[in-house]
Amino acid sequence: MKKTWAILLSTLLLLGCALSASAQDKTAIVLAGFGTSYPAALQSLTNIQDKVQKAFPEAKVELAFTSNIIRKIWHERQTDLAFQKVHPEISKQILYVQGPLATIANLQDAGYRTIYVQPTHIFAGEEFQDLSAYVTGLNSIETIKERFMPFETLAIGRPALGAPGDLFPYHEDIHQAAKALASDVAIARKNGQALIYMGHGNEYFSTGSYVELQHAMRAMYPDVSIFIGVVEGFPSPEVVKEGLKEQHIAKVVLKPLMIVAGDHANNDMASDEEDSWKSQFEHMGIEVTTVLKGLGENPAWADIYVKHLEQLIAESSAQ
Repeated sequence: MKKTWAILLSTLLLLGCALSASAQDKTAIVLAGFGTSYPAALQSLTNIQDKVQKAFPEAKVELAFTSNIIRKIWHERQTDLAFQKVHPEISKQILYVQGPLATIANLQDAGYRTIYVQPTHIFAGEEFQDLSAYVTGLNSIETIKERFMPFETLAIGRPALGAPGDLFPYHEDIHQAAKALASDVAIARKNGQALIYMGHGNEYFSTGSYVELQHAMRAMYPDVSIFIGVVEGFPSPEVVKEGLKEQHIAKVVLKPLMIVAGDHANNDMASDEEDSWKSQFEHMGIEVTTVLKGLGENPAWADIYVKHLEQLIAESSAQ
């Protein structure tokens, strides 16, 4: 116990020193994720941003969207007065949102030399790998005179389900993610339903993190049947359907395992289209309840990114 408290105290001291020292340079945090074009889904992103801003009040916290398509949609809405009249709640930070590279460059140009990039991705897939490459590339800059180096610190955190490396074992991140989803399990338990999540996945990197999260949740909540599938990669909807058949599931609650409930959640998951997940399960005779809320709306999930930022800052200041 004494050792645990000593480690915690050291971490807090390092965190305080890091933010205090970097305040002289101006500190910024970039929350980078795919983004969304759905106004209602923005609540997930702003909730995470508000959590991070509250945890780091002296830092400037910016959102960055990695999707070129999503950014283009918002930029076109800058001159769409009809859209703005219907959605007066949309802020300029969204209408003028930029990609991670432009966001970092603008912050550096404004005098922020200590920048922490926190991905809001679920796992270390294609988008996270690309984002990491951006940060690595910027950190490779070497000026002739050291004082002209663009950054004092430019560091990237890890996704919710962790990343490769032994400093922060990803198994522990998955365990924390499973704990953060307790409220979803409680809803399914109360209604006598199985809980199904639809993640995005990808075809380029292993989606084994989803499978391990499913395993962790089943062990943590043994009284509720839990399934995780993805739009791209493994486990596919067919794998989920096989599990539903094996367990003779009659009722399910279907939720996106995504930060925002955007296009995939509204169309691939919850629509009445023939090939949506909802329709596929209903064709099996299963009663389906869909919940169109992104993980970013879950305070416990948003706290994961705050924790990862705290660890990133402490780690960076110790180097």
